[in-house]
Amino acid sequence: MRVAKAIWGLLVGVKDALVLLFMLIFFLGLYALLSARPTPSVSDGVLVMNLRSGVVEQPAEQDAFALAGGSSGPGPLALRDVRAALLKAKSDDRVKAVALDLDGFSAGQTVVADIGEALDEVRRSGKPVLAYATGYADRGYQLAAHSSEIWVNPMGGVQLSGPGGNNLYFAGLLEKLGVTANVFKVGKFKSAVEPFTRSDMSPEARENAQALAGALFETWRDDIRKSRPKANVDLALKQPVQLVQASGGDFAAASKRAGLVDTVGDRRAFDKRLADLGGVDEKLAGGYKRIRLDRYIAAEVRPDRGTGPIGVVTVAGNIVDGKAPLGTAGGDSIVETIEKGLRSGKIKALVVRIDSPGGSALASERIRQALLAAREQKIPVVASMGNVAASGGYWVASGAQYVFAEPSTITGSIGVFGILPSFQGSLSKLGINADGVATTPLSGQPDLFKGISPEAGQLIQLGVESTYGKFLNIVGEARRKTPQQVDAIGQGRVWSGGQARQIGLIDQFGGMDEAVAKAAEMAGLDADNRGLTYLDRKGSWRAELAGLLRNDDDEASENDPFASIRANPNALAASVLQEAELLLGGPTIQARCLACGPADVRPVSAVPRQGWLARLLALLS
Repeated sequence: MRVAKAIWGLLVGVKDALVLLFMLIFFLGLYALLSARPTPSVSDGVLVMNLRSGVVEQPAEQDAFALAGGSSGPGPLALRDVRAALLKAKSDDRVKAVALDLDGFSAGQTVVADIGEALDEVRRSGKPVLAYATGYADRGYQLAAHSSEIWVNPMGGVQLSGPGGNNLYFAGLLEKLGVTANVFKVGKFKSAVEPFTRSDMSPEARENAQALAGALFETWRDDIRKSRPKANVDLALKQPVQLVQASGGDFAAASKRAGLVDTVGDRRAFDKRLADLGGVDEKLAGGYKRIRLDRYIAAEVRPDRGTGPIGVVTVAGNIVDGKAPLGTAGGDSIVETIEKGLRSGKIKALVVRIDSPGGSALASERIRQALLAAREQKIPVVASMGNVAASGGYWVASGAQYVFAEPSTITGSIGVFGILPSFQGSLSKLGINADGVATTPLSGQPDLFKGISPEAGQLIQLGVESTYGKFLNIVGEARRKTPQQVDAIGQGRVWSGGQARQIGLIDQFGGMDEAVAKAAEMAGLDADNRGLTYLDRKGSWRAELAGLLRNDDDEASENDPFASIRANPNALAASVLQEAELLLGGPTIQARCLACGPADVRPVSAVPRQGWLARLLALLS
């Protein structure tokens, strides 16, 4: 028996050793695979930019396991990659033309303007830029307006609507569920808490939202008029029914009639046009020589990113405490990235690129302090605002010596709030009561079962007011204003970039190029010594593996032409519930902007395919 046990133990040990050896070989092989991806080659042809997954400042990490399970589509592209590819292509003799596939395109207004400027550069170099879609909505058409040729499918058209829309308000639902939204805030325009306390928009929030929408609308319309003067945008906006009726109900013909598009044709006709420009691909029937965007970026853009003296740190997504993956601005993660970059001794100037509606006040202050520490080392810091740099995002920008924004940037929202749900009403409906003992007025507080005590509520409100006071002082010091002057333009009010410049919240209009040039000037760097070092957090191995598994093909896919004017209920519900989770599950004291929209703009295909009912149940639980 002892011999048998000994033999069995030996076999088990051998088995365990083999398993460990296999796992070691597997992960070493995986690491080698991730570390040694070959650089793809690029041949002559048309640079195909399939933008159906959207473009954002910093794409969120994709999980290889979730991707393998089919829980999400291809992730959005990084703005800096798209812009760099276009600027490289304008002088690349292999690139004969640029083709934009804009079916399902989604991006923020500032992102569209930045890509549009790069497309203008390509056109000025003498290369044609062609856009194709089954249906164009506002942002997609704004980008297409920068093309030399705009094509539309005969079954589609251009549907322009302008900014605007509704938010959901949950006060009635919370009352029925017995949930109490305990709100603490400063700022009459701080509307982030209104969905949980009201059944409609407050007059102050409506005034602010209307003014912001009007400013963004004018910027959007001016960009289209400048890029495509022959487009009768006003006719398409003000008399869409009459325009379509005059074209016999044909939306594509109506779009051409208004000068919004140049050619009505299907994909085959568009591909033939691209073959005329870039050459015929003999391997594909009716195909053309094409250069895939992802391969072009990998081969021509990323290898050029060296270790220049200007560091670029990105604050994108919701600002949260602690560490977070790419696409979310974890305070600790960003601070560590900045400190690591400064320790190298190679960084002579710093540009902080912000695309965030804010979040945790504590994390925002941590990032600002890291920027101030850089300035103490005589390293100039310049802020560049993307789509949104509001509330906590503006808090971070206050750490810079000079601030750039675009006219369409959403900024401001200088205000603070806190929200804590309590469930005494819900428990009462179920016949449950909470009771206990206390030794001080704060024992067991905040009590989410019996309700928050007056003393605890007063303390939280004092904390919110104190944080707002700090916010005013920080902005006042950065913008050379008194706290009273900042309060007059604060109170949670949201401004467009154009308005922000008028009231002194930013210094100058401009994007990343202007911010980099200013940082170089402040650091005294020569014109030939202005290379960039992106201070990015390293993605997880699961994200790296997802990059290998993802199929970023450039095959055309056509959407329902009316999809742009039909709200997708799944995506809407997911977006609303995500906002609710961030508000109710975030830190007690937040500097966050609800009127600024979600932290990133994603098309339906990129929204996690989780049922809205499941998310609602998870939220209520």
